Amino acid sequence: MNTLDAIEQRRSVKHYDASHSMTEAEIHQLMQLALLSPTSFNIQNWRFVVVTDPQLRQALRAASFNQAQVTDASITVILCADLDAAIKEPGRYWRTVPPEVQERLIPMISGFYEGKQQIKRDEAMRSCGIAAQTLMLAAKAMGYDSCPMVGFDAQKVAELIKLPEDHIITMMITIGKALKPAQPRGGQLPYEEVVVSNTF
Repeated sequence: MNTLDAIEQRRSVKHYDASHSMTEAEIHQLMQLALLSPTSFNIQNWRFVVVTDPQLRQALRAASFNQAQVTDASITVILCADLDAAIKEPGRYWRTVPPEVQERLIPMISGFYEGKQQIKRDEAMRSCGIAAQTLMLAAKAMGYDSCPMVGFDAQKVAELIKLPEDHIITMMITIGKALKPAQPRGGQLPYEEVVVSNTF
């Protein structure tokens, strides 16, 4: 499937074939594609918790207002972000580039993020949002469907996955084989209302 088709056909699917399992190779391929998502200064601040354990998924379902997709999809991915990724050994993000590039870029990273909690959080949401779309489009191209979720108790989910204190949860995504199609599109706003030329 080409990218344009994946964009057009991707929908938020709520009902999955609970008997279907993704192979380890498929999961690995999917997550490798997600890791190609861009991040500011290449800080790769996203962290992906891929949940396949049946008991943990049941607990996640309970923390997600009993939404069946959490257990029925093949995998549930919790997209988290390390808020302090930018200041944790920033040299590792540019270890393969020439020294002169390292000398220019690495000091800029800490200067941009250190002590700026709102910017760190904003960057976390941006990075995970981009990665989420990469995941969903890659899943569609691989023959799977997906659904982004924010309907869950973030504190409870954080406890269940033992989230480090300097991390946040941004969303969850369920991925699997659709049992039935998504609902019809609710209605797109007119192009002219949402696409602005140059200025408002």
